[in-house]
Amino acid sequence: MANKSLVGSRPFTPATVPQLRLAFASRLPFRGRPTLNGPLLQQPKIVGLVVRRQRAEAAALAGTLAGHLRSRGVTVLVEQEMAALPEVQVVDKAAMVRSADLIVVLGGDGTLLSVARLGGVRELHVLGINLGGLGFLTEVSTDDAVPALERVFAGDYQLDRRTTLAVRVLRRGAVVASSQVLNDAVINKSALARIIDLHTSVDGEYLCIYKADGLIVATPTGSTAYSLSAGGPLVGPGVAVMLLAPICPHTLTLRPLVLADTSVVRVQLRAPDQEVFLTLDGQEGIPLLDGDVVEVARSPHVVALVRTVARSVLGVLRDKLHWGER
Repeated sequence: MANKSLVGSRPFTPATVPQLRLAFASRLPFRGRPTLNGPLLQQPKIVGLVVRRQRAEAAALAGTLAGHLRSRGVTVLVEQEMAALPEVQVVDKAAMVRSADLIVVLGGDGTLLSVARLGGVRELHVLGINLGGLGFLTEVSTDDAVPALERVFAGDYQLDRRTTLAVRVLRRGAVVASSQVLNDAVINKSALARIIDLHTSVDGEYLCIYKADGLIVATPTGSTAYSLSAGGPLVGPGVAVMLLAPICPHTLTLRPLVLADTSVVRVQLRAPDQEVFLTLDGQEGIPLLDGDVVEVARSPHVVALVRTVARSVLGVLRDKLHWGER
């Protein structure tokens, strides 16, 4: 007999979970489990520059990199704000992601995350130049930007493939929003000091009702972000898991949970007359209504970070989080 899930209105059977996984993968061709530090790419012929517009030094560096790329016969794509650069093609960010062999991000991790959410068509290759703060993802310094590009053209780099999550919002059974995240999907309430009820299941099996300020579903990459602040564990990017971290739960025994990344997480909101949002990578907000269901599963697509300097995960954590310092 089918077990009726407490999350959503459809009954779950043993066949339902594979169908849910296929539903996520149906939008995009399945590539199998991502490989970290995989094979090198061919030389890029089309390069997109995504610039953090609030930083004047980013625009100046974009001009330098564009000139360097043009000297190599590379087609350079930019957004409208950088249209003044000579001999470039102006496109929107989504078109750039679809067309470019390589995206060079001039900004911080947030700028890179805004690009990663658009990478739901093919494997996205990103070189991050850090003009922000911590720079977990954008680790190349501005002084090393041109040398890093030279190493790319010389084939002296590796691809650090990061898993992403496919996120859907269902309202009365119909999909009303969908996206891809590199860090996390967060269900959180507004400023009112009232908890919300989040009826949660994993692979069709009832897990619990999170009575909390919210719930974070994160990738290993996102384990250094909001999930960490909510008490979640640090996870190496090559570990095949996803994280569930409640935000200020009413019951202290509700601790962060590590799941296999083959899991399908389904969360139904029960919060009448409250403002609740689904936040994607801390940047895009989707209002949720009472009864809405948020489904999260591993996306078949990855974001490949171009690494021109050999750095271990432990070394990055030690440097960025200042471990061992007094």
